[in-house]
Amino acid sequence: MIEVKKSNLRGRGGGGFPAGVKWETTKKAPGEPKYVIVNADEGDPGAYMDRSLLEGNPHLVLEGLTIGAYAIGASEGFIYVRQGISPGSGKPAGRP
Repeated sequence: MIEVKKSNLRGRGGGGFPAGVKWETTKKAPGEPKYVIVNADEGDPGAYMDRSLLEGNPHLVLEGLTIGAYAIGASEGFIYVRQGISPGSGKPAGRP
């Protein structure tokens, strides 16, 4: 946790929130179980930055989820992907 805070690693969202601060706050928060959620929703039309990471290097996403879960003491993790987009096409499913 200390190394992540010192590195100033930031999230991929628009705010670029420091990961170490988020992880430390979550680890200290009361309550069990704890979860990690990967939000792979493409909120910005035409951006496809989450899609390119998920399709190009999905194991990197799983590794990040696992490291984050370990750091905060989470017992489960989830990846949210918007329904209706077919893999690799960038188009809604069922469209040519």
